[in-house]
Amino acid sequence: MRVIALVSGGKDSCYNMMQCVAAGHEVVALANLRPANHKDELDSYMYQTVGHEAIDLYSEAIGLPMYRRTIKGSSVAIGRDYTECEGDEVEDLYHLLKQIKEKERVEGVSVGAILSDYQRVRVENVCKRLNLQPLAYLWRRNQEDLLREMILSNVQATIIKVAAFGLDPEKHLGKTLDQMEPYLKQISQEYGVHVCGEGGEYETFTLDCPLFRKRIVVDSSDVVIHSADAFAPVGYLRLLKLHLEDKAHHLPSSRALGVLQPCSSCVIQEASTENGDYKEISKPQVTWDLTASNSSDTVKLDHWSVKTKKGYQWISGPSIPMEGKSINDATRQTFSLLQVELEMKDYTLSDIVLLHLYIKDISDFGIINSVYQSYFNLNPPARVCVEAPLPDGISLQVDCLVHKSESTLQDITQGQKEVMHVQSISHWAPANIGPYSQSVKIGDEIFCAGQIGLVPCTMQLIGGGVRPEAALSLNHVQKILQATKSGTKLSNILLANCYVTDKKYIAAVQNFWQKAIKEDIEEDEGYGMMEATPGILVVVAIPHLPKGAAVEWHAIATTHEARERKSFILNKKLDVYEINCKVVTSGSPSSAAISLSLSILLSPVNSLSLKAALQELAVVFQQAMDKLPEDVIPVCFKMFYCEDAINPSLVQRDLARSLEDLLGSKNPLLILVPAADLPDLEILHVACWLTN
Repeated sequence: MRVIALVSGGKDSCYNMMQCVAAGHEVVALANLRPANHKDELDSYMYQTVGHEAIDLYSEAIGLPMYRRTIKGSSVAIGRDYTECEGDEVEDLYHLLKQIKEKERVEGVSVGAILSDYQRVRVENVCKRLNLQPLAYLWRRNQEDLLREMILSNVQATIIKVAAFGLDPEKHLGKTLDQMEPYLKQISQEYGVHVCGEGGEYETFTLDCPLFRKRIVVDSSDVVIHSADAFAPVGYLRLLKLHLEDKAHHLPSSRALGVLQPCSSCVIQEASTENGDYKEISKPQVTWDLTASNSSDTVKLDHWSVKTKKGYQWISGPSIPMEGKSINDATRQTFSLLQVELEMKDYTLSDIVLLHLYIKDISDFGIINSVYQSYFNLNPPARVCVEAPLPDGISLQVDCLVHKSESTLQDITQGQKEVMHVQSISHWAPANIGPYSQSVKIGDEIFCAGQIGLVPCTMQLIGGGVRPEAALSLNHVQKILQATKSGTKLSNILLANCYVTDKKYIAAVQNFWQKAIKEDIEEDEGYGMMEATPGILVVVAIPHLPKGAAVEWHAIATTHEARERKSFILNKKLDVYEINCKVVTSGSPSSAAISLSLSILLSPVNSLSLKAALQELAVVFQQAMDKLPEDVIPVCFKMFYCEDAINPSLVQRDLARSLEDLLGSKNPLLILVPAADLPDLEILHVACWLTN
């Protein structure tokens, strides 16, 4: 795509521009915001202004037009999120990019952000308003690796500002990255300084890189002491005189960038042995005795769970019969009715934390997504979207978790909602350009959106089959958890769902999960310490996933230490079937997960009482609940069932009654989701999330 590069003069904006070219994009112009009245240093949350007097040389050095605008605004809207705000310096960026888009027909914007959510959120806001795609290839890269890569890629940048403990204006201004690298690593270890200066510890000016046709030479400069602090003095170089110098052997961009490292996601090494973990297991055949399940019986089906102390509730959205409606109309009606349901309980769509969207035909995904987008804007919920064999006449099924903080200050602080919605294309994890966030964090709980094996820098599915897809998509989950809360790992996952498009993939993803969790735990284990307890994995085979993926992971995690968790197993074996139950509680324990499955032992089975089997299932669930703290409540009781093995209407009625009889006020919201298949000889599998 045609790209405008935001340049400050620093190493990051320059190297990201190189990454854009390496990715096949065409940089057609440069953009820069400069301080008013020729000030050297501006108190800006957004822009590097030191060295601005030399920026005009970039245009001739690289051979591209330079667009500049004077910063008129200031840092007005400094919260976590950003919406259009008159008088804010972000609006200067909007007007500059709007002007360039009209003249240069650009589609993307090169952004050198590495770690600053503040800058990323604001650039993404501007890009969304102008329908431009932000390209932030340095986003959340390991800073030591990134600095080394810049040096090896011949980015010749000099330090022009220092503002951190361990950095001295008299000693370090004017030094190159190559000269400073060992010392930056040293003070990073000693004082926590960001190696790439992402905490504002230092700023740079790039004098040469492989994209430059001419190099910039500094003839004279002055050291300006901005703050003579005894421990962390702040100083910068005022560049007084510079000139351009021809490069003896300038290479074309494609050859000059040959040293750049490929995206780590592009080189995941996982052998694709599609059938290596697969053993043929026929679907269980069951003939049900329905005499005890009187179809004339009625039971009140609630669409809401109880509300927990923390302010969580789960809602089962309306299932709208098609009845001649278009998929567009059915989707719009579904979400309009969901909105009404929420308002009846004093919620809004913005209170949704996590939304599950099951659609009958994945080919309708584009239309459904377009309608969905009209209902969500800033900080949308995390989302899981898969195809499911829904009953005839039903095109989509929705359920979601909502949260509203309690009124006390302590509850509001503990239940503060933090949303990660990264829309920039990078090497980190897939950009969520659409209307859903990578994760939502409420207090100690993290809700991660469904992840498929997209290569982040191309947004295309990785090749090689189910194993590379499983590895890459689970790696995305790991990166999202880590970015949401530093130190959070796969071992922090309490409940994971994995959707696969063929039963033969189930064993492969189960083995891969066990391997990944084991490696994650071993990495973190210390001598004489308790071993961490892994979370629950529920694997379901469904017909199709978005973009033709074979695997999708979704997870609920807690930030508590996995070593502090407790788990137990309850199994009940009867003549022709068995019930297996596993429970894992978080370290507090303020939340828990329960996996509950019913498997056929001998197939085919004749005259098995459906009502009796469901009652046994409910009894085992009650026994598990009895072992948990009194205030931990089952919020969502999601049952995946083999579509051709069970009558869902009878299950809904009989199981709902059994759960209500046994649990009373702690009765969970029952949600039924048809599956193409389940592991081994399972005919149903429940994934239950509990919290207080």
